[in-house]
Amino acid sequence: MSFQAYLDAAETKTGLTPRQIVDLARERGFEGEGTKQGPIVAWLKEDLGLGHGHATALAHVIRKGPTISDKHVGSTGSHRDESTELWLDGAATRPH
Repeated sequence: MSFQAYLDAAETKTGLTPRQIVDLARERGFEGEGTKQGPIVAWLKEDLGLGHGHATALAHVIRKGPTISDKHVGSTGSHRDESTELWLDGAATRPH
């Protein structure tokens, strides 16, 4: 599953766009790379009902922003992403 697919699935599960989830995280004080991933993952699993993989993907975005490594961009594997920039404003509004 691509990084973007994890975010899209989390949106489907919660009804919140990834950006809305990032905003909620900031309201709770989860912001920036100095924030530990464990508490963010626990919050996402407990309060939003996300699974571990989806919560971990979102925790990365909350801590480090929407830019990801280009390791899988343009690859043919199951973890391929189209871009190093993740779309946070909802699957329905993503340019194709």
